[in-house]
Amino acid sequence: MDARELAGTIDHTLLKPDATAAQVLKLCDEAKRYRFASVCVNPSRIALAAKALEGSGVTPCCVVGFPFGAIPSESKAAETAVAVRNGAREVDMVIDIGAAKDGDWDYVQADIAAVKAACGDLAKLKVIIEACLLTDEEKVKACLAAKAAGADFVKTSTGYSKSGATVEDVALMRSTVGPDMGVKAAGGIHTRAEALAMLEAGANRLGASSGIAIVSE
Repeated sequence: MDARELAGTIDHTLLKPDATAAQVLKLCDEAKRYRFASVCVNPSRIALAAKALEGSGVTPCCVVGFPFGAIPSESKAAETAVAVRNGAREVDMVIDIGAAKDGDWDYVQADIAAVKAACGDLAKLKVIIEACLLTDEEKVKACLAAKAAGADFVKTSTGYSKSGATVEDVALMRSTVGPDMGVKAAGGIHTRAEALAMLEAGANRLGASSGIAIVSE
């Protein structure tokens, strides 16, 4: 895979709480130069990113319920609606991890569905299951809930928990959702070799703050 093709799988990401407007604009400039798939930022920065990316072909992406997912569905849906109104065309939401650990899969699915409805026809939805906190059985059930709710992707991690993406989790998620749904690996991907391993395992999108280093190797 050449550098341009690899870049097209990467969400160029800056989710630090102290990210400045200047840093977000730099991220957008980098994404346009390297032709990354998207720029992924916090909700307060999505309007800025969307304006900077206008006409570039790089998708403005925003996280919702980040990083813990532990807010009511109504709040997630409202946050999503604002993000979409401000230009988000992809939304990366965090599931209610506590509800998943409770085994309340009806709630988990309804939570995802509420955000999907708020995305409407304008934004694709990626569902972060925070795989490092789930058993394999829970990972499978979380992926199935996301698929049943109409999500476009399942995603491994926020990058803010105890570990990030693993090849094993990506392979399990891909085998669970089948060939037609997206799988995004995120968290701890720093090198070209790591990126290619995730793609080989079944990911078709990568979340990384080290995108330039990855494609420049």
